[in-house]
Amino acid sequence: MQKIDRVPSGHAGRSRSCAYADLIWTVATSPDTSLDIAGQTHQALNSLSASLAGLGSDHSRMLSALILLADMRDKPLVDEIWAQWIGDDPQHWPQRACYGVDLGGKLLIEIIVTAVLGSADGA
Repeated sequence: MQKIDRVPSGHAGRSRSCAYADLIWTVATSPDTSLDIAGQTHQALNSLSASLAGLGSDHSRMLSALILLADMRDKPLVDEIWAQWIGDDPQHWPQRACYGVDLGGKLLIEIIVTAVLGSADGA
């Protein structure tokens, strides 16, 4: 039986990331909820990059991304930040959806990703 790797989130009952076989599931938020949507988006994407790297992958290996926003009026700005982060190569673009939800508290964005192990350089 293949091992499931789990990375704790710091919250009871849930992991930040899980990996099984060649797949990774991870979630990212901003650790600083006092920031505006731009700041929280940048921090969430940095956290996402770190989580993927920690499990042997990177953003070019993402298959799907689900972005949850506390306010859908922020979507154009989040789309702009996302486009800069993900880059110009359509071969690195995951399937992506965006939903407006009540995230509770001051959290403005949460990003949920499925990715494949490995990196763009083939490592």
